Amino acid sequence: MDAPGPIFALPEIAPGEVWLVGAGPGDPALLTVAAWHALGVADVVVYDALVDERVLALARPGAVLDFAGKRGGKPSPRQPDISRRLVRHARDGKRVLRLKGGDPFVFGRGGEEALALVAAGVPFRVVPGVTAAVGGLAYAGIPMTHRDLNSAVAFVTGHNLAGAVPDGLDWQALAKGVPVLVFYMALKHLPDICARLRAAGRRDDEPVAIVARATLPDQRVVVTTLAEAPAAAAGIEPPAVVVVGEVVRLRAGLDWLGALAGRALDADPVGRELSRAAGT
Repeated sequence: MDAPGPIFALPEIAPGEVWLVGAGPGDPALLTVAAWHALGVADVVVYDALVDERVLALARPGAVLDFAGKRGGKPSPRQPDISRRLVRHARDGKRVLRLKGGDPFVFGRGGEEALALVAAGVPFRVVPGVTAAVGGLAYAGIPMTHRDLNSAVAFVTGHNLAGAVPDGLDWQALAKGVPVLVFYMALKHLPDICARLRAAGRRDDEPVAIVARATLPDQRVVVTTLAEAPAAAAGIEPPAVVVVGEVVRLRAGLDWLGALAGRALDADPVGRELSRAAGT
């Protein structure tokens, strides 16, 4: 049966306008309706390295696909050059779609690009996307929050502008005040990050999950502990998110992708205890 048509009016990209759009973590099924619509009408799609090819295949025939991907340790376009590219396309009267992995305003440098558009007098719209943390943990069967385990979560970048572990972070406050920590771009500095958290009081045996290539067909999830995480991450290639906290233990009972593949779900003691509490 054909999918129903939209029952509401979708905004249109005007000539000379730029849309900053989140493509989600990879799975095309996670695109928003606005993102899907924009792909079908844009004249130019300026896309990141982490945008899945199946998403790009949704671009309208004849659209220019302009690669602007940046990957750590590899030759990449500079951020100011990407911003100037967006301005140039807009001033040429094109309908411009800036397609970014995850959400453009969550460690996506969308704010920098938006400010460059403001400075150039180019109109723009922001279309949020499913973030790598939200999508990755959901596809790994790890709830980011559970009312019996945590009332706060923090998203943390694994490196600063210079590529080093952020020294401006209050590691003591993070370790003591936030039960669940989700790190982006952390594989390179994972030994240092884990050491800082342990030094700040997090337990050596605290559960950790590494979710690589989240939501894609070759997604890989490694469950380990804070002490063993650096060794467990050996051989894992980015992109990946790393989550630290007791919610990781719920994966044993909530790995819905694994269940679809025929693996049995087995709630661990934490999951069984919480299930009993929910039923009382």
